[in-house]
Amino acid sequence: MMKLSSGAPAVPTIAPGTPAGLARAWLWLGVTALIGSGLLAVLLVLSRTPGIQDVFPLKDLFRAALVVHVDLSVAVWFMAFAAVIWCAVGGAGLAWLGWSGFTLAALGTALMSISPFFPAAEPVLNNYIPVLRQPLFFASIWIFAIGLSLTVLRALITTWPQSFLGEPLRLGAFLGAVAGFLALAAFFCSWSMVPWIEELNYYEVLFWGGGHTLQFQHALLMVVAWLWIAEQLGRPSIASPRAVSILFLVAALPLLAVPAIYLLVPAGSLPHMELFARLMLWGHPYMGPLILLGGLSLWGLRGVPADPARSAFIASFTLFALGGVLGYMIHGVNVVIPAHYHGSTVGVTLAFMGLTYALLPSLGFGRAAGRLAVWQPYVYGLGQLVHVLGLAWSGGYGVQRKVAGADQLLTTLPQKIGMGMMGLGGLIAVIGGLMFVLVCLKAMSQRAPE
Repeated sequence: MMKLSSGAPAVPTIAPGTPAGLARAWLWLGVTALIGSGLLAVLLVLSRTPGIQDVFPLKDLFRAALVVHVDLSVAVWFMAFAAVIWCAVGGAGLAWLGWSGFTLAALGTALMSISPFFPAAEPVLNNYIPVLRQPLFFASIWIFAIGLSLTVLRALITTWPQSFLGEPLRLGAFLGAVAGFLALAAFFCSWSMVPWIEELNYYEVLFWGGGHTLQFQHALLMVVAWLWIAEQLGRPSIASPRAVSILFLVAALPLLAVPAIYLLVPAGSLPHMELFARLMLWGHPYMGPLILLGGLSLWGLRGVPADPARSAFIASFTLFALGGVLGYMIHGVNVVIPAHYHGSTVGVTLAFMGLTYALLPSLGFGRAAGRLAVWQPYVYGLGQLVHVLGLAWSGGYGVQRKVAGADQLLTTLPQKIGMGMMGLGGLIAVIGGLMFVLVCLKAMSQRAPE
């Protein structure tokens, strides 16, 4: 399964049959989710941009659109591409489990996408997985979660490294599956243990533990994507496979705290919430050596000809680093918080975009080529950079999060400038996202040359 190169992480060779077929299916699901999310993003940006928000009365649609936008662009896209990686590095066994998981996840995504158009879709803007208090939406979440559970279970079995210190990319993918398993277990535990309360913060508590755990999955798979891209472009890591494997194991160590927190304190209690917040604060520095290795790999791409995967790597590292810095600048409940997670999650998204470009020919699709593909990550990354900086600037002047229209109370010039930057950056990012979809659809409509 693995093509070894001297002194570098091994690049997985995607096996024909079930692994390649499942990876293609999950990639189609992820791209489709991004299309729906992008359409909703236009509505979100317009509803918060000074001047435009007064012309188009979109405030009433803002919250419902935000729920589905976040769930499609974060939950569905991230988990779909995680499944692409797990299929790409995994074996061909348990095909029935893989296809069952994909079918349920696709059905859940479809139901989620149409749920806002049904009656009584009351939005709840909790963190990680916002919800619509409506039966069809809840059904979609359950179906999607069951599909993911089957997918993660298969990933744990089929991505088990034959050598824990000799196959770093496969190990990183496996540890990402471990994080995914713990996150899903946390969701199910919270659902069974947290008492129902009518207050809206029930959903905040429900998704708190699992949502924090998922961040480790995303970060681990982001580094897998970085190293994979560098190796694919002929610039393998300067570290040995053994050293890279050890760094992945170190980065995953904080995951041991997840079951301990659920065993030691009641789910949903204040100590439970505080411990997971501290896990993010104290646990993510364990990723530091891996992030540094990613930076060294990026530095090694100097002189490599223009390539869309290289562009995505550059933009991903920049946005993720900015998001990490902003995370330590959060004080109070304002738009610095979304500035932080937009930077971090967009860094992951760009890494997955870059790996998509690298994997297209291996999955039997055409190659992403041309100026549109090379510039797409820069356009998307620049838009998100301006978007994030606008939010961070506005947060410093007290603009609150999760509000739109007149509720933002933009009374000072600095506040209006910051949110104007947010709107401009958001629109540029939407264009960049559309470019990614167009590049993918063009390549995925073609066959790879024999």
